[in-house]
Amino acid sequence: MYALMKQQLEIAAMSENYEEAARIRDSLKLFEEEEPVLRLQGLMKEAVANERFGDAARYHNQIKEIAPHYLLKCSSDVTTLGIRVQAKSVYIEGRSQPLQGQYFFAYRIRITNNSNRPVQLLKRHWIVTNANEKSEDVWGIGVIGEQPVILPNNSFEYSSACPLTTPTGRMEGDYEMKHIDIVASKTFNAAIAPFALSTLGDVPDNI
Repeated sequence: MYALMKQQLEIAAMSENYEEAARIRDSLKLFEEEEPVLRLQGLMKEAVANERFGDAARYHNQIKEIAPHYLLKCSSDVTTLGIRVQAKSVYIEGRSQPLQGQYFFAYRIRITNNSNRPVQLLKRHWIVTNANEKSEDVWGIGVIGEQPVILPNNSFEYSSACPLTTPTGRMEGDYEMKHIDIVASKTFNAAIAPFALSTLGDVPDNI
């Protein structure tokens, strides 16, 4: 609903329907005051601005208790056996239909080989979880139709997308990799740390 109202506000402003824009703006403000996570987020920002860090920490803990996924950042960064995987997501409002429960997120991945051995990405495994804690596992060969070889001190980047039925959620997973400088070497999994899918973007840094 919040994402839909923001979309309607933008449309009203672009069409110069200022009376409607003012009405939606007031509704958004009321929504932010009544919706628990948004209300706590507002209180936390206010507490930080006024240097009431004890209160800010309390609001932060309340958010963590009622919506732990909400505190995840829309980015993550983790290294496994010298393979660094950085992820970042962004909400694509123009391809989403909140009224139909359809939220569209794009994400960009950067894989950097900080080891001294060349590797090849063979398979991917994603775990996509919505705000209702319903998870879906997604497996596939390579990424975007490729099984890239990444040489030492080199990176591979790609972008993809993920639809979701709720305005927030998270993604995590791993890539099956293989060192290609030794014949018949065993594969290993390079982790993709959890990152948020959120129509609201990141909350402030942890208190």
